[in-house]
This record gives sequence, C-alpha cells and structure tokens, in this order.
Amino acid sequence: MQRYFAVLLLALTFSVSGCTALAIGGAAAGGYVVGKDERKVGQVINDGTITAAVKTKLIRSKYIDAGQVDVDVYQGVVTLTGNVGSYLAREQATELAEQTRGVTAVENNLNVRIQATE
Repeated sequence: MQRYFAVLLLALTFSVSGCTALAIGGAAAGGYVVGKDERKVGQVINDGTITAAVKTKLIRSKYIDAGQVDVDVYQGVVTLTGNVGSYLAREQATELAEQTRGVTAVENNLNVRIQATE
C-alpha cells in the first residue's frame, strides 16, 4: 500500500512540474529522436556537451550577442548561424568554437549586420 502511495505521489509531482513525459514514456519520446538519428547515443551526448560549451563561450564574449547566434553540432562539427555586429565578432565566434574540446571543424555561416549610427 505504501508503494502505491509513493508511486502516486511521484507521478503527481512530475505532472505538476511538467515532467510527465520524463516519468511516463520518456524513453519512447526521447527514443523517437535518437532512433531517427544515425549517431550513437554517446555521440549525441558529446554533441550536446559541445553545443553547451560553445554557447557558454559565446555568452561570455563581450563582442558577441549570443542570443543572435545558433550553435548546431553534428559529430563534432560546429555550425554557427545567425547575425553578429562586426567582422571581429564573426572571427571570434569561429575561434571560440575551434578552441572547444571535441570540436573537429567549424562552419561559420554568421552574417555581419553592422548597425548604422546616427
């Protein structure tokens, strides 16, 4: 009986916090995405770690508005897309990504949008 209440309490906690999919059927929801991806689970995790590390470096940069830059990683190859305010920011984004552990290549597709000053 205690086990029943513990499971019920756990399910209620997850449903209130919005994590129902994680508790119930989370493997099926996540498995669909992983199942459609030819990368191994370890590679997906590594790519996610690289994405977070590159994004963190971009956020810390005083030259880059990281909110305007999208970072995608596939098998260690980083693709940067979006807009930056200068050529310096574009180059720094490449350098920061290249200096990140696990990165094998960087494709910089960033557009430079220089704001006119009045």
